[in-house]
Amino acid sequence: MVGELRYREFRVPLGPGLHAYPEELIRQRVGHDGHPEYQIRWLILRRGDDGEGGSNHVDCKAEHILLWMSNDEIYANCHKMLGEDGQVIGPSQETAGEAGALDKSVLGEMETDVKSLIQRALRQLEECVGTIPPAPLLHTVHVLSAYASIEPLTGVFKDPRVLDLLMHMLSSPDYQIRWSAGRMIQALASHDAGTRTQILFSLSQQEAIEKHLDFDSRCALLALFAQATLSEHPMSFEGIQLPQVPGRLLFSLVKRYLHVTFLLDQLNDTAAEAGAPNSTPEELSGERGRLELEFSMAMGTLISELVQAMRWDQAWSRQGPSGQPSGSIFQPQPVDEGPGLPPAQALPSRRRSRRFRPRSEFASGNTYALYVRDALQPGMRVRMLDDYEEISAGDEGEFRQSNNGVPPVQVLWESTGRTYWVHWHMLEILGFEEDIENMVEAADEYQGAAVSAAVGTALPSWRWKPMTELYAVPYVLPEDEDAEESEHLTQAEWWELLFFIKKLDGPDHQEVLQILQENLDGEVLDDEVLAELAVPTELAQDLLLALPQRLDDSALRDLLNCRVYRKYGPEALAGQPAHPSLLEAQAQPQESADAARVEAKEAPTQGSNTPLQRLAEGFGPAGKIFLDLEGAFRSEGPRQGEAKPLLLQLQRQPQPFLVLMRSLDTPAANKPLHLAVLRILMQLVDFPEALLLPWHEAMDACMACLRSPNTDREVLQELILFLHRLASVSRDYAVVLNQLGARDAISKALEKHLGKLELAQELRDMVFKCEKHAHLYRKLTTNILGGCIQMVLGQIEDHRRTHRPINIPFFDVFLRYLCQGSSMEVKEDKCWEKMEVSSNPHRASKLTDRNPKTYWESNGSAGSHRITLHMQQGTLIRQLALLVASEDLSYMPARVVVFGGDSATSLNTELNSVNVMPSASRVVLLENLSCVWPVIQIRIKRCQQGGIDTRIRGLEVLGPKPTFWPVFREQLCRHTRLFYMVRAQAWSQEIAEDRRGLLHLSSRLNGALRHEQNFASHFLPDEEAAQALGKTCWEALVSPLVQNITCPDEEGVSPLGWLLDQYLECREAAHNPQSRAAAFSSRVRRLTHLLVHVEPCEAPPAVAASPRPMSTEGRNRSHDWSSLATRGLPSSIMRNLTRCWRAVVEQQVHSFLTSRWRDDDFVPRYCEHFSNLQKASSELFGPRAAFLLALQNGCAGALLKLPFLRAAHVSEQFARHIDQRIQGSRIGGARGMEMLAQLQRCLETVLIFSGLEIATTFEHYYQHYMADRLLGVGSSWLEGAVLEQIGPCFPNRLPQEMLRSLSTSEELQRQFHVYQLQRLDQELLKLEDTEKKIQVSRDASASGRGHERGTGEEAELEAGAVEAAAAAGVAGEEEEEEDESEDLYYEGAMPEVSVLVLSPRCWPTASICHTLNPRTCLPAYLRGTLNRYSNFYNKRQSYPALERALQRRLQWTWLGRAELQFGDQTLHVSTVQMWLLLHFNELKAVSVESLLAHSGLPPDVLNQAIGPLTSSRGPLDLDETKDTPAGLLKIRDSSEEPRPRRGNVWLIPAQTYLKAEDEEGRNLEKRRNLLNCLIVRILKAHGDEGLHIDQLVCLVLEAWQKGPCPPRGLVSSLGRGSTCGSADVLSCILHLLGKGTVRRQDDRPQMLSYAVPMTVMEPHTESLNPGSLGPNPPLTFHTLQIRSRGVPYASCTSTQSFSTFR
Repeated sequence: MVGELRYREFRVPLGPGLHAYPEELIRQRVGHDGHPEYQIRWLILRRGDDGEGGSNHVDCKAEHILLWMSNDEIYANCHKMLGEDGQVIGPSQETAGEAGALDKSVLGEMETDVKSLIQRALRQLEECVGTIPPAPLLHTVHVLSAYASIEPLTGVFKDPRVLDLLMHMLSSPDYQIRWSAGRMIQALASHDAGTRTQILFSLSQQEAIEKHLDFDSRCALLALFAQATLSEHPMSFEGIQLPQVPGRLLFSLVKRYLHVTFLLDQLNDTAAEAGAPNSTPEELSGERGRLELEFSMAMGTLISELVQAMRWDQAWSRQGPSGQPSGSIFQPQPVDEGPGLPPAQALPSRRRSRRFRPRSEFASGNTYALYVRDALQPGMRVRMLDDYEEISAGDEGEFRQSNNGVPPVQVLWESTGRTYWVHWHMLEILGFEEDIENMVEAADEYQGAAVSAAVGTALPSWRWKPMTELYAVPYVLPEDEDAEESEHLTQAEWWELLFFIKKLDGPDHQEVLQILQENLDGEVLDDEVLAELAVPTELAQDLLLALPQRLDDSALRDLLNCRVYRKYGPEALAGQPAHPSLLEAQAQPQESADAARVEAKEAPTQGSNTPLQRLAEGFGPAGKIFLDLEGAFRSEGPRQGEAKPLLLQLQRQPQPFLVLMRSLDTPAANKPLHLAVLRILMQLVDFPEALLLPWHEAMDACMACLRSPNTDREVLQELILFLHRLASVSRDYAVVLNQLGARDAISKALEKHLGKLELAQELRDMVFKCEKHAHLYRKLTTNILGGCIQMVLGQIEDHRRTHRPINIPFFDVFLRYLCQGSSMEVKEDKCWEKMEVSSNPHRASKLTDRNPKTYWESNGSAGSHRITLHMQQGTLIRQLALLVASEDLSYMPARVVVFGGDSATSLNTELNSVNVMPSASRVVLLENLSCVWPVIQIRIKRCQQGGIDTRIRGLEVLGPKPTFWPVFREQLCRHTRLFYMVRAQAWSQEIAEDRRGLLHLSSRLNGALRHEQNFASHFLPDEEAAQALGKTCWEALVSPLVQNITCPDEEGVSPLGWLLDQYLECREAAHNPQSRAAAFSSRVRRLTHLLVHVEPCEAPPAVAASPRPMSTEGRNRSHDWSSLATRGLPSSIMRNLTRCWRAVVEQQVHSFLTSRWRDDDFVPRYCEHFSNLQKASSELFGPRAAFLLALQNGCAGALLKLPFLRAAHVSEQFARHIDQRIQGSRIGGARGMEMLAQLQRCLETVLIFSGLEIATTFEHYYQHYMADRLLGVGSSWLEGAVLEQIGPCFPNRLPQEMLRSLSTSEELQRQFHVYQLQRLDQELLKLEDTEKKIQVSRDASASGRGHERGTGEEAELEAGAVEAAAAAGVAGEEEEEEDESEDLYYEGAMPEVSVLVLSPRCWPTASICHTLNPRTCLPAYLRGTLNRYSNFYNKRQSYPALERALQRRLQWTWLGRAELQFGDQTLHVSTVQMWLLLHFNELKAVSVESLLAHSGLPPDVLNQAIGPLTSSRGPLDLDETKDTPAGLLKIRDSSEEPRPRRGNVWLIPAQTYLKAEDEEGRNLEKRRNLLNCLIVRILKAHGDEGLHIDQLVCLVLEAWQKGPCPPRGLVSSLGRGSTCGSADVLSCILHLLGKGTVRRQDDRPQMLSYAVPMTVMEPHTESLNPGSLGPNPPLTFHTLQIRSRGVPYASCTSTQSFSTFR
């Protein structure tokens, strides 16, 4: 059967490949707010089932969800369901034409026919005699079924006589009549859910229906119920073993279920009639209150019976309660922490700190990391919380140190014996040794801790938050409780208590009502008053003390498990259970069975006690009933008077009966006990009252005895007779036996005993005939459970929509059972109770310590090694594996066999046999067993290489049995996701229509999240269930909202972007707390903090398998903000929010740049604007790196939008500002500190230039200003500090190279000093040798002429060689020899000259293009030093190590500075100014024209130097006459104008700043355009394949060197071809990528290709190498720095003179 998918385009994603589609309107009602609500059926379809292939038809049996929606939600999610009048189109409107086709007269005639047919059928049914029904009756029923299929006639069939007719037909022994009744019911139930529910409910509520129905009739009616409910709730529990529920109990569950659904329909109909004109609001309110109370009581009854039928209460009593979730359910908890207190037997002895907080008390990993960083001190003990590389969770160590590296913490670990680096959030502080205490494993301490936490001795973990995350989890802050409400029960608590009061009958009920009346001033208590009572807590405590004595065991068990008893009962007040008898009785069956097993092993020493007496003694005082039953049935005929009271007692307290039956599941040695028990059970079956006992709950013990191969034949015969008798009396138990697999067990018993078992064949046939009934029972159990789950989910959805409390008793109990298994870990210690080994039991713990370096080693003969596992009851093994190691050689197992059995003595079934390969490390022995084996034994039959003993490194057992949690989690998350995605779409629609709705989004979200937080705290049992709900809510509500509010509209502005813009605009006005701007800003901050506060725990980074080196060099110390911003955060929300914030910042910065870029104070204003954006980012999103990175990217995006010349102007302004602040910081004092602060703010802003195209122009201007600064005032520590902070902003690293060249110059100066000393020593040595030779020649003159000539000839030749050598150097080194002689023999102090060697590779060529000729421009005492330095540098170039390098030649420049002494003043001047002033030592006046002619300097350079000298502080005057139009310089007369006579006078020319709009800036733009052209041409030539980025850079540089090239003007301004480097090319590539001209390949980002055409302005090009034979040697320009140790050149005349000493 297929239906049409009409609203295919409206789909809501619910999961991977799963979508929901709106199908049709079911009903409507008036909501709690007075607005109409509509119940819409949503189809749930998987991918491929939704007709994507073109078909619009889907299976009508597909799963669906019923969801109440408001008009706005329907308009936002499926507007096509609204008609032209704005009302929802329902199915009634579509079929109105069909219904109207029946004329009223025709319809009246048909109603008359139906009534007469009903009367005739009743008469024919009464007249029916015999087993074969008459044909007229069948024909009449057939006609009635045809009329029942007509929808307008449905009202006629609601006549009570129809129900009587159906009851008689269902009670008929004839199959055809029962079949006809079922057909009529199907026809009536086919119209709608309301009619179906009413018909079935009416049938089920008939008085004594069970008495009129036999087994077949009841099964027929159950089949109808199953067919009717299957289409409503198609839910699968595949893999989950459902209990065997007998038909009697199943029929009761069906009645309860139908009653609940009927009341729920009535509630919805009452809400739909709220707008009816004939009903008053008071009447409707009273009627609705009555229905709500009745529905809550009925739902509580259904949950109570369903819990007992599913036997969840027994499992709960064995497992104990689990911990409630603590903290925010939307923030994931650390993976290492369990949801509650662990069982004592599963925990080793651990240690904890007395005064340090654990990680569970913090809401986020970052907050905990900050706490650990501040609290941890060297020497403290720490414990590892996560597995990280070589360190495992649980390892302890001693904290040593920390630094700024990654990871930052060094710990000496005990497990490895060496230090290892980890992260802050991975550590738990144990403290110093005196702060650590041992954790006791006793269960009472765990219970004490739980009680103290429940009382409230410690604050919840989520209440503590640092100030930086003040708004992190506002939804978990407790609301202010009314003092009056705290003294009374809530309505939910009172209704839960009222449920037990209504359970009482007769006198007990009246006594409890009397207690209520006495405490409520004698008020008359009817049902309406009871529902609205305000019950004080003291009265509730009195009632809870009075109720346990008046309730039966079933109701008492419910009372002890309910919430109101746990909160106000005696157990909660006194700390001890008030009624331990029932709790002990629940544990008695298993203990008694264990005692019986022990008795089987021990032979009784005394024969006076029978086995039944020993069983009674083991059960306690309640076991006396066993002996009473034996005495009542001992005589020939059972005594009715004695047996019936005992049966009534067993009905009230069935625990002894269950113990009696479960004693059959004991070893075969208990034959007397088995026979005695079977004789009692056989006689119990004969009593009708005994059929009400829970036989099905202990039927598995009978099956265990039946399957056991050791069961004695006599016991087996008695057991078969008993089961045959039980199945004959009630065929329900034949169905139960069929579900338990009794047919196969009986067949095996017949084979074993050769068919000699009385009634065994008949019992097997009886069980086989119930196969279809067993299938029906399983299906109906599944349908009822699925229907209850759907109703619970509907109540949760109604709770979400109305925010009204859930007043259903045991609602939390039902959810607790559905969530069982959510916190169960798949571990081996959860699966087995005890482990035994064949030898060396003291080393058995090594099998489960999870350490592959330890092992269990056997000690015995070959083939005798065994490991025995005693499994937990009902555990189904999913996987069993051994861990071995090939390094064990002959100790490694070679063949392993696994056996299973019911006990350690019956391990006869071989489950698997495995041959182990020598290279194996993990051997899987068992997988996905379908049968439960209580005992598993692993036998090592053979070892590798013929070894004797074996070594096992570990044992892994996986296999908690399947629970309902996966099914319920899927349904809960699916309903939650649909509800919140629909709501998110509706809210988004409202915000899209009016952006001001964003101001209310914070309170809306906070309310929704607080609701889910409170729901999880009240109803969900553990952390995993709460976290699953929280994650679903966050993903379904917050993620779509963030995506919608951050999506830009047609104007390119998103709603959240608009809101953030408004926040930035009114930020200054918000400082007044009473202003509207302050309230507005507060709402915006609360919204943004709420959206970004969820921060999952950071997972350890993925590392390689190889161990990490111990040295700190191997650690990654780079701080990558992009990786920090994205690691561990919700990708979709954070990505959308950061993208929106980036767009806002980009718009803000772009507007600022557009309007302020020409201002003189542009840079300070920009820095202030950037600082305000940083503060706003911290206010809105907290200190999160993702948003700081978005802020930087936004500023970078705004800079990228600027045209090239405007961007160049901005970069020049920043370079100028930095230059001014560096020079201003030299002032010192408060003004200097202020300059340093301004410099720091500017540097933080400049960091954004890194990686942008603007960095190239910024480096260009910064290089110029830095060169003038270094050469004008010298270097300082601040230069290096600035470059260290903004180093990434210089792609060519030219400023760094400039500082490095200064360091090289200083080293050369030191070498030159040593070189001068060596030359001086050589000259002095020559003088001494010459004097010795002269003295020797004088002394030898008397010795003879021949010898003198010879000697003289020898001396003349030597002198001639020296002179020749000297003569050869006269032409070029004449002044040097003169200077050297003066230097060597001058009696005064020489000026100290320092030479700076500047390389054109890093220093700006414009600064070193003016060369200096020392021969013509400098005095002799300076020229000599420069010449000697040239000789030193040339000789240094001739070293063998430098022969292969390019020879550099020196060329002197005018750059540099000097200090001159002028009277009592020290003049700080430039080299040009020094040269100019030294002229006045010889001349009184100098014309500017002569200076220009002598120096060869441009006029602007010389005038720049003359300006400070002729200022008010300078020593010169400039006179302009007709003879000297350029001016005449002379020394200023001191009497004309007073000036300072002492101290330092700075006359160095002021810094000249460039303009981006000048020719140089345009040349930079031309170079950028040329490079863009080259890149585009090269990529076009390579087509779609593209080029690797490194190869592209090489090709562009090669093309730049070889041509085409820019015009000559560009060459002259940029220097030679080497001025274009790889950084320039990469900058242009980034520019083209941003423009979209160049694109990256998706799979290989390093590959670039041409994307779209782009118009690039290409300058005129010409060859870059105009006919040159080869490259010239690289030039090295020099400047000098002159210092003096005295004033040797002061003029002797009265005229002031200038002396150079630096």
